[in-house]
Amino acid sequence: MTFTLVSFHAHPDDEVLLTGGTLARAAAEGHRVVIVVATTGDAGLSSTPAGRELGAQRRAELEESARRLGCARVVSLGYPDSGMTGPVAEGGFCTVDVEEAAQALAAVLVEEHADVLTVYDPRGGYGHRDHVHVHRVGTRAAELAGTPVVLEATVDRTALQRALRLFGRIKRLPPDFAAERFEAAFCAPDALTHRVDVRGYHRRKRAAMRAHVSQGDAADRTLALCLRLPAPVYRIAFGREWYVEQGRPPGGPLLDDVFASLR
Repeated sequence: MTFTLVSFHAHPDDEVLLTGGTLARAAAEGHRVVIVVATTGDAGLSSTPAGRELGAQRRAELEESARRLGCARVVSLGYPDSGMTGPVAEGGFCTVDVEEAAQALAAVLVEEHADVLTVYDPRGGYGHRDHVHVHRVGTRAAELAGTPVVLEATVDRTALQRALRLFGRIKRLPPDFAAERFEAAFCAPDALTHRVDVRGYHRRKRAAMRAHVSQGDAADRTLALCLRLPAPVYRIAFGREWYVEQGRPPGGPLLDDVFASLR
């Protein structure tokens, strides 16, 4: 039995960081995989000036990333990138009415007959305002479309902090990556429902990361730091991806199958 997985993200490159291995695995197993991004990514950090030119470049990078992961389709809702901090651009995604954006996403879910939708956890992971809005919009869109399974892509907070402390002993990390900064980010282990083994797809995930050239040229970018990891370390660090399934009580054995509730 095959299913359709729609993965909803805030910006180009987000699709690979938290869910790239899952998307590659699902595609390799014969499922239809669709990526939807809310924004153009035109406010991202890059040597390319922010604006339309950067947005066009990031869309092309997203298409290449999706190809490397094996995804069937990419959809952009086309909202302006709100940026991490500072004033929000006019029409920035985080300011868009939830119902309006949810209707746009729900149309894709209905068209694709989506079985599973991925969003982010309520914190938006590390608190980016567009990521928080992805949670709100995606949850509402699934209600409108009747999508049966919604998975909140997240990270095991304890595992993340442990890894950052370890890597910090080996190589100096930028202050933004101090383990203490993630005390309230992502999810505690006891809130998780899924831990998906994607070790067999780490090469595809890394190749998809490399597709986002504009986001890999800033030394303090998450993507740039990830790509500098030696291959064996990268496989350990990105060999699993975590989710919380909405409506599924936590506390049981962690599931390795994002389609488990449908089988």
